[in-house]
Amino acid sequence: MGRLEGKHALITGASAGIGLETARRFVAEGARVAITGRQPQALEAARLALGPQAIAIGCDAGAIDDQRELARQLAQHWGRLDVVFVNAADVTHRRIEDWDEAAYERLMAINLKGPFFLLQALSPLLADPASVILCGSVSAHIGLPQSNAYAASKAALLSLARTLSGEWIGRGIRVNGLSPGPTATSAFDRLGLSGAEREAMVARIEQLVPLGRLGTPTELAQAAVFLASDESAFVVGSELQVDGGVANL
Repeated sequence: MGRLEGKHALITGASAGIGLETARRFVAEGARVAITGRQPQALEAARLALGPQAIAIGCDAGAIDDQRELARQLAQHWGRLDVVFVNAADVTHRRIEDWDEAAYERLMAINLKGPFFLLQALSPLLADPASVILCGSVSAHIGLPQSNAYAASKAALLSLARTLSGEWIGRGIRVNGLSPGPTATSAFDRLGLSGAEREAMVARIEQLVPLGRLGTPTELAQAAVFLASDESAFVVGSELQVDGGVANL
């Protein structure tokens, strides 16, 4: 029997990267999984790759109405949720001088406002027991240049994990943060860099990691399985850092 056998799980932002790999691991462990994303073709490709245990729901993580519609559709499909992994994120990094209000508001909507109202909408569906995992970032703990708005949003999300833990613990709902360090995903391919520029940037990032390499989506997915499963039943209001030592060494 898998570690998530019989559980119903939602993973936001799961058409690629950490979210998609986590969905694969959840399915392999016996869960039925709902994934979300904004790009219909990528989302459908992910659903097909995951097989019949997965459903895909188009959703803009920064649009409040979409969060409520997502909860409505999940109520129709399953009626309950045992696991929620809030993974969708805007990872924009830029100098503080280069931000405008629209870009800032968009990042905060995706990284904090959307998750807040998604959890509000999902509250009636959460089972007893249930596990909610909020994807933070090691950037919330270090002074990485140009991570200003992104790191602030992730620090707020990790705070939300603690406060909701206190609010929902009486309902049997555990809330924890999962904070990746630098991780090798397709996000690097969306930065508009040439091959040489990309390799140089990755090399600079690797120098920040005490282990000397980037993490992998599989390593993050394995941590998510632990937090989603009954193996972590005594873990609540915590933050699991999967960061190669960045935050602590």
